[in-house]
Amino acid sequence: MPRVAASVDDVADWTAPRSLPVPAPTGRPRVVRGGGRLVSTSSLVLWDVLRSAYTHLGFDALGDEAFTAMVLARIIEPTSKADTVRVLEEVGVPCPSLRSLFRSLARCQEGDYRGQLATAALAHSARTTGRPALVLYDVTTLHFENKDEDDLRKVGMSKEHRIDPQVQVGLLVDPGGFPLEVHLFEGNKAETTTIVPVLEQFQKRHGITDMVVVADAGMLSAANLNALEDAGFSFIVGSRLTKAPYDLAEHFQRHGNYFEDRQILESTRSMGTGKAERERRIVYQWSFKRQKRDDRNINLMIDKAERIAAGKAPLKKARFLKVTGAAKELDQATVDRARQLSGLKGYVTNLEATKMPGVAVINAYHDLWQVEASFRMTKSDLKARPVFHRERDAIESHLTIVFAALAISRHLQDLTGMSIKKIVRTLRTARSATIEVDGHRMTLDPELSTPAQEILNRLENGH
Repeated sequence: MPRVAASVDDVADWTAPRSLPVPAPTGRPRVVRGGGRLVSTSSLVLWDVLRSAYTHLGFDALGDEAFTAMVLARIIEPTSKADTVRVLEEVGVPCPSLRSLFRSLARCQEGDYRGQLATAALAHSARTTGRPALVLYDVTTLHFENKDEDDLRKVGMSKEHRIDPQVQVGLLVDPGGFPLEVHLFEGNKAETTTIVPVLEQFQKRHGITDMVVVADAGMLSAANLNALEDAGFSFIVGSRLTKAPYDLAEHFQRHGNYFEDRQILESTRSMGTGKAERERRIVYQWSFKRQKRDDRNINLMIDKAERIAAGKAPLKKARFLKVTGAAKELDQATVDRARQLSGLKGYVTNLEATKMPGVAVINAYHDLWQVEASFRMTKSDLKARPVFHRERDAIESHLTIVFAALAISRHLQDLTGMSIKKIVRTLRTARSATIEVDGHRMTLDPELSTPAQEILNRLENGH
């Protein structure tokens, strides 16, 4: 890590009085009293931190400096590839030409950079947390603000409730949220059809089968679960509650709607049809906190349905509204069913209770927030939406850059306990100064602020 620099007064061959003006990030070299001049300033501390993380993760094995520049520049300030040149110049580091950057994008696909990065990412995960026995998967969407669809950019079910063409991105992470795989899909592809290709690629790349895959209820289909099981994977996925009254019929007959807080109940259910039918273990948990949240939402939906039924709100789709001809009324049977299931959450798994008890199944599923956190970082801090790209290969290369930037960001956040945005903002202002005195040039490290020094201390202790 860069050390705290000597001040100007510590330079031995200077004679007093001498002082440096406040370094300017850009502009012409400025004259320093006593015959010296300020040649340039640069955020070398920040660059060294990012470059060190890139190397530590093994990404430097690609041997592509232009690719490295695009990855690190995206962490510093997400922007277009053309504007990356400006970001690197402001940081004060050697900058490849724009032509070199675009050539690197082509090499990214031809040289399977993403595959090499994924191999390095899994190796890092194994070094830090042990060989991952559990992985988490989810899907998000990235939209394009134009009306034209093509083979990749399609209008589909949008996570952001938009009607623009979009692409789907599937992300596989370890239990700590560190990215292991990322894949691109057509915008109108069903979520349930994405998980198997991603895991098959993961299996093929690393030769791993004995792992537990955790996914949201959106990935739940009998065909998916059978395919995962046949490929050697165990799974934990969220279960829809439509079958809960039948799965828990004995409990409701004996105890009504009464549950103890955090009570766990188990059942089995046949899923699939014909030869594809298999018996699945279902784990349910009731939570007082979840019931309060569910009841609050039910009350809001009841109020909406009643207002529509009374003619106080325009007619539109509402969960608890029953429309028969011209008559509109509250669907009390649906309300009663929702009240019965309030507070319950279900999970489907092919793991036997002897291998993973119910509470462990639930805890593993709750780690899915790590995927959501990585997606939020990808969309906000790294601005992953490929707004400047149109061709599939360019979008794939862009996603590879984002994947590498996400891995570095998660790694630095894990070491420091600080957001990547705070790390960059704090270290970017710590600018080194290159000065020239009597024909000799030297670079002075900046005098670090307390927050900057704290970041470096945590990184050094973490490494």
